Amino acid sequence: MQIVTSYSVKIKNYNHIFKETLSAYRKAVDFFIEAAFGEWNVLKEIDSIHYQQSHMEKICIKTAAHPKPEYPFETQEKCFYKFPSYLRRSAINEAIGKVSSYISNLERWEDTEPAQKGRKPSFPKAGHVFPIFYHKNMYQRTSDNTAKVKIYIRNTWDWLEVSLRKGDTDYIKRHCIERKECSPTLLKRGKEWFLDFSFKENAVLNKPGISTSPDVPFRILAVDLGVNNACACCVMDGDGTIHERKILSLTRETDRLTHSINRIKKAQQHGNTRTPRLWARAKGLNHDIAVKTTAFITGMAIAYDVDVVVFEHLDLSGKKRGSKKQRLHLWKAKEVQNMVALRVHRHGKRISRVNAWNTSRLAYDGSGRVSRGTYWHEGVEKYNYSICVFATGKTYHADLNASYNIGARYLIREIIKSLPETVGLEVLAKVPEASRRSTCTLSTLFNLNAVLAA
Repeated sequence: MQIVTSYSVKIKNYNHIFKETLSAYRKAVDFFIEAAFGEWNVLKEIDSIHYQQSHMEKICIKTAAHPKPEYPFETQEKCFYKFPSYLRRSAINEAIGKVSSYISNLERWEDTEPAQKGRKPSFPKAGHVFPIFYHKNMYQRTSDNTAKVKIYIRNTWDWLEVSLRKGDTDYIKRHCIERKECSPTLLKRGKEWFLDFSFKENAVLNKPGISTSPDVPFRILAVDLGVNNACACCVMDGDGTIHERKILSLTRETDRLTHSINRIKKAQQHGNTRTPRLWARAKGLNHDIAVKTTAFITGMAIAYDVDVVVFEHLDLSGKKRGSKKQRLHLWKAKEVQNMVALRVHRHGKRISRVNAWNTSRLAYDGSGRVSRGTYWHEGVEKYNYSICVFATGKTYHADLNASYNIGARYLIREIIKSLPETVGLEVLAKVPEASRRSTCTLSTLFNLNAVLAA
């Protein structure tokens, strides 16, 4: 499996000097969009992007073999003269992709029924594309903290030596020394310019499969991501044995986020509809919670050498309702899952997702639905939504209960998939609750293993 990551390196001491380069690149993309649209009947018959690029160069670039191109490129703009060939090919690829997307969207729009038609797709433009500085031709590393880039400066294309922030280059040297470095992309964020480097690495994932035998250990990490608590994790064997369970609360970070959200609400009540600084702080705190949650889950997965990390399949679309709808809008559940997947893949571990229905609503011991919030402790009635009460009167942590059910549903699914069809039907006849994944609990896994052992 190939993993691609990117890291930004800030360019020091320069600000406006890259504007002409960016403008020239976007003008070139616009030019090639017009040419690609005019030649689309020919380009769509070519399968390879490399041959599409070659055809575009034949009809746009003046050479000895093609002295009169149909779409002359270098005569259109002053900045197109001596335009770097690799930057030109990057612009051609960008233009072909935009035209291809536009054509497919237009065909889909024309095939739609008139009653369901929306607005017609607009003709593509370069928009906010940024140039790629290919190695040796557009970008050369001169030292650990300096590099040369070819840009449009003083009415020509020339090399410029730039200084890179030492903290960024040291981070790359420390963490990405064994990865393959790809060509950087020039990007502007706010008023600062960056070189975004992509790195490729190959990861070998463990072989999928499950075993309930003690001779062949199989271990999973079941994770329940929550709003009140950051996450609840349990380490579970293939037979349902729980080895470790931990809860990450992040109470201070959550309080800061709540305070930041309340400041935004207060400003909106006084008529301030645009509060970019307050929103930037809230988003930063929210991202910090996601990063710390990811580090906690990844650390547990590595420490206990699990084979699979199991999450819920969360559908966060639609309108949020209730008193915590603001927190649900800011919930970074999918971002955490994606970051965890990237990190554990580096260590050869897989991730999986299961049905999220009733994981918190059903008790893991099979006693039925639980009640949330109100419970009795030493004769005093208390309220905590993180606490659930089973039908038997047992008091337990709701997120831990959900993590048990999440892990059990994954194991039940994998066990049934590994059985022959006839054996699977016989087992499901004896354990009917295992046929519906939305009602499976940890007790269902125990019953299933008991039937298989018998």
